[in-house]
Amino acid sequence: MFEEKGVNLRRSHPQYSPDFSGQSEAAPQKEDMRRDVNRYIRFDWAMKRMLRDKANYKVLEGLLTSLLSKEIRIKALLESESNRQYDENKQNRVDILAENREGEKILIEIQNETEDSYFHRMLFGTSRLVSEYLRKGQDYGKAVKVYSVNIVYFDLGTGDDDVYVGTTEFRGLHTGTLLELPKSWAEKYNASKVHDIFPEYYVLRVNNFDRWSRTPLDQWMYFLSTGTIPDDATAPGLDTARELMRVDSLSPAQRNDYYAYLDSMVSARSMMETAHNEGLWEGKLIGREEGMQIGIELGMEKLRTEMAVKLKKAGVAFTTIAEATGLSTEEIERLNIND
Repeated sequence: MFEEKGVNLRRSHPQYSPDFSGQSEAAPQKEDMRRDVNRYIRFDWAMKRMLRDKANYKVLEGLLTSLLSKEIRIKALLESESNRQYDENKQNRVDILAENREGEKILIEIQNETEDSYFHRMLFGTSRLVSEYLRKGQDYGKAVKVYSVNIVYFDLGTGDDDVYVGTTEFRGLHTGTLLELPKSWAEKYNASKVHDIFPEYYVLRVNNFDRWSRTPLDQWMYFLSTGTIPDDATAPGLDTARELMRVDSLSPAQRNDYYAYLDSMVSARSMMETAHNEGLWEGKLIGREEGMQIGIELGMEKLRTEMAVKLKKAGVAFTTIAEATGLSTEEIERLNIND
């Protein structure tokens, strides 16, 4: 059963949101983006570059504590097959797999671009983690608890809330009563309810969130949406973020890399829109449905390469180019910038 968590939110004073999906009414231009984010860096870039450092775990712990309503202490950040499956469209998403002190796995994903199969990918991610951490021949009771935390900068689904939680419950078809765990099972598996065993899904639709309140989760949503941390912020982790994620605290090399990342995000969005339009045109000329798909793919591939060449000429780090275009560092190395 999926149920809403939170309250309906008014958006009477839209502010800048670090959105690159093309869904917002007024997409930021490069110069506007730099002006508006000159205080704190984007959360997705911080996840890539800074928050994986053990000394900086407090930021992620604060977000997860505010969301899950229980104290979270990260034991380690893990590498898994699940969060290695995004070599294509690297500019679209960022993910981190964390393990808390209880051994539970928490997959945190940030998605910038619209993806109509995103719910399916959430399902795949949790299923993969459950099977990955259950060794062959091991008792099913050893299956790990998995949380899927999804921070999305596009309109995922339809609804009037900004934070949604999805859990698994079993109710009687005729009576509507909830199927419960026997007390002995609950003690054995350290689970008070059946849904404690199954993966839990959290969706944070942060676009245009502009309500500041004393509620820790609302404060985090405000930061994720606007990129600002008001002086009276009290949510766990935001005090650390205030010091750690200031743009003016970056080294010159980090700042250049960060601004190149921002530029690449805007270029990537424009590239995808252009590729889609060119693909539709080429597909119409071919006159077949499969031709339209081929045209879109060819247009996207062409624009990825053109974008990579421009960034390479500008001296942008290969890792940043790879994240922005989806090309491998080997492919970028082979690109000729003298043509």
